[in-house]
Amino acid sequence: MSGTAQLHGRPLQVTLSRAAERRLRESGEPLLVELELYFSCLIRKRVRFHPGLTHPDAAALGDGLSVRFRPVMTRACGLDYEGEEPPLTDFPLERPERFVPHWVTIDWRGGAWHGEYGY
Repeated sequence: MSGTAQLHGRPLQVTLSRAAERRLRESGEPLLVELELYFSCLIRKRVRFHPGLTHPDAAALGDGLSVRFRPVMTRACGLDYEGEEPPLTDFPLERPERFVPHWVTIDWRGGAWHGEYGY
């Protein structure tokens, strides 16, 4: 399955593997896919999966799947938190459309959701 979502007025190409489609259908619950862009001492991209959740800022793609873009930051570098990730807070962007990814791929393997996004 593939489709296009609109995030902040920009198109995002979403591609699900067959296994991901099957898992989504079988679970019968919504899945929120969060494209996280982390700003701190470095920049990190991460795809987070939130089964059973929805979000008002997310773009719905049907079959219970929704996607949202979330820029985050920390108050201190992650290196200051030995073995733990520092608490995240939303990072307000003046023009979030400039940072919206162009594509995301979603898979289900080994009993867990996996994803990757890019520009």
